[in-house]
Amino acid sequence: MFKIIRQEIDAMIARDPAARSRWEVVLSYPAFHAIMGYRCTNWLWKRGFRITARFFSQIMRWLTGIEIHPGATIGKRFFIDHGMGVVIGETAEIGDDVTLYQGVTLGGTAPSVDSDGQRGLKRHPTLEDGVIVGSGAQILGPFTVRKNARIGGNAVVLAEVPEGATVVGIPAKIVRREKDDRFCAYGTPVGDLPDPVARALDELSREVQGLRQRVVELESEQKQQEGYTPAASPEKPRIVAASE
Repeated sequence: MFKIIRQEIDAMIARDPAARSRWEVVLSYPAFHAIMGYRCTNWLWKRGFRITARFFSQIMRWLTGIEIHPGATIGKRFFIDHGMGVVIGETAEIGDDVTLYQGVTLGGTAPSVDSDGQRGLKRHPTLEDGVIVGSGAQILGPFTVRKNARIGGNAVVLAEVPEGATVVGIPAKIVRREKDDRFCAYGTPVGDLPDPVARALDELSREVQGLRQRVVELESEQKQQEGYTPAASPEKPRIVAASE
């Protein structure tokens, strides 16, 4: 048990340069409190004390601003940086060495539609090992975000993300497929990530410039044609009859 706690603390220190010591993490990090609270409530949940588990989970939400359902499955060395507003649903599954930032939701797509029919079914996403999810991102639905994927801040993810890919936007689109072994804070590398919106605007700008050039050429041709007056054709000689 103490080994697991030490691993959790050391993982937070490794991923947050603001953490200076283990005691600082234990005393002042709401993510540590929320995760330790989850470990306890999950233990109760698995043993059938579900109302008790939900009650203590609610207390942890009041204390930390982080809502983790006791029925969720969370691996080792899990880290939530800042943490306020994070929501992790009942059937969410999280692997080892996963990092979430504030405001992240691991939710279902239609929780209020036929709620009775959804009980006991997989409704929330699965995050495999090494995934990083930026602040404000929404991952909605029972699909898988594969190993070492990166989810950009405020992205809305509605479909499976391949291993090592980086996705951004609403809805989220893949902007990089190759794996990045570096730890990328907030889920995206800074400065070298292509912006799909900017790329689309650049393409549109090039098309507009091409159309403008074509319009100029057509106007020039039209002016040349309007300025050209064909020479008058010589009048045919008139044949006069002898009787005239």
